[in-house]
Amino acid sequence: MGLPLLSLIVFTPAAGAAVLMFLRSDAAVRWMALGVTVLDLALCIAMLAGFDTTTHAMQFTETRPWVPALGITYALGIDGISALFVFLTALLGSTCVLASWVAIDRKVKEFMVSLLAMEALMLGVFCALDLFLFYVFWEAMLIPMYLIIGIWGGGGRVYAAFKFFLYTLAGSVLFLVGVIVLYFNGGETFDILALTAQDLPFRVQSWLFFAFLVAFAVKVPMVPVHTWLPDAHVQAPTAGSIILAGVLLKMGAYGFLRFSLPMLPDASVYYSTLMLSLSALAIVYGGLLALAQDDLKKLVAYSSISHMGFVTMGIFALNLRGLEGGILQMFNHGVTTGALFLFVGLIYERTHTRSIADYGGLMKAAPVYTTFLALFILSSMALPGTNSFVGELLVLSGGFAANLAVGAAAVLGALLGAAYLLGMYGKVALGPASVNARFKIRDVNAREIAAILPLTVFVLWVGLYPKPFLNIIDASAKHLLAQVHGEESGQ
Repeated sequence: MGLPLLSLIVFTPAAGAAVLMFLRSDAAVRWMALGVTVLDLALCIAMLAGFDTTTHAMQFTETRPWVPALGITYALGIDGISALFVFLTALLGSTCVLASWVAIDRKVKEFMVSLLAMEALMLGVFCALDLFLFYVFWEAMLIPMYLIIGIWGGGGRVYAAFKFFLYTLAGSVLFLVGVIVLYFNGGETFDILALTAQDLPFRVQSWLFFAFLVAFAVKVPMVPVHTWLPDAHVQAPTAGSIILAGVLLKMGAYGFLRFSLPMLPDASVYYSTLMLSLSALAIVYGGLLALAQDDLKKLVAYSSISHMGFVTMGIFALNLRGLEGGILQMFNHGVTTGALFLFVGLIYERTHTRSIADYGGLMKAAPVYTTFLALFILSSMALPGTNSFVGELLVLSGGFAANLAVGAAAVLGALLGAAYLLGMYGKVALGPASVNARFKIRDVNAREIAAILPLTVFVLWVGLYPKPFLNIIDASAKHLLAQVHGEESGQ
């Protein structure tokens, strides 16, 4: 049709944010924000409907000169690695608007503008094919996230916002230095595909690998640069936590997939054992920390560290099962953990406490809420029939093939996950009935179900019929592995 589909997807939320500035009514702001995010989701569905799963080539590409003197272009495109994350970002955007409908009752316009700006910038990260453009999107998204935590967060929001900003900025400074080094060593171009085709000396690859590692590890986050995450999650409003867990954490893993593996293949292979060890540490350490929590939000936050350890393990197993499992698990984690933060936010709105000890017997007070919660708990545990089972099984298979000890540590992490998730659900939903005596609890309403149902669909769809999702990933994953191992992809 000749439509610049990716530009429409990226800039529709930005255009919506500009329109919101002229609206005066909070109700109009909310409905307009919801309409914009739903429209963007519809564009992403159209993008997936037209996506060719038989090729690893970039699709829906757009290229226009931007700063010709420096070789900088406005270049967008997606492949099987980025397509699912573009869709996930748009899906969670509408979920965030619905989750904030009542929870955000001050500076509503400013909040929705920040949320839509954040969505546009995150979409830009997944679509950018120019390294300079990527960096602009990567850095700019810190601003609305900082505002969302720092203005609409909890009592310790200023500390949490500064900690988030400083950690991510420190990583980004090294990333910028790496970008400059890559530019001069890669033929003075910012074209990501052209840089991927360069054969850099191992010494340069090693330096760049660690420069990128710091930036991406902070975003994932990997142990030991994870300490900003619990503070940010606990203080962020519900929508901020959903965005953090659902999309922002994926950007670190996406950086490994888009830059480290294809551009620095020799270094990626050489340091893969280190990365697998760090992944195993995150899986077990995150699980132990989650097991010790009495705060619902902290428990889910620490579980994210463990679950993202599975993702990085799958990526650096450097085999097809692990890589496809890691990419699929990135999508699954966004759906499942985003939903868990939504559930924590919904119950917090009713009780204004996140302490697990304050709940009990929630099943009787809110049966629909606890039924949906049970599904997402089972998904987070990777129960067969749910989305996470497929991804985790592939990751474990790839992890064991790469390193037996790392695979064994991952199994221990999975057992810890079952322990803290079932323990939490038992206390909150099935424990002695104390919640009715403490709080006036109502079950979920139609708006809240509208936010929950789309995520429920993907938990069951991926769990019961993962083929369409794996088809999207397959060709690009095979091509990426061929690049890493110096082989011809054959496609």
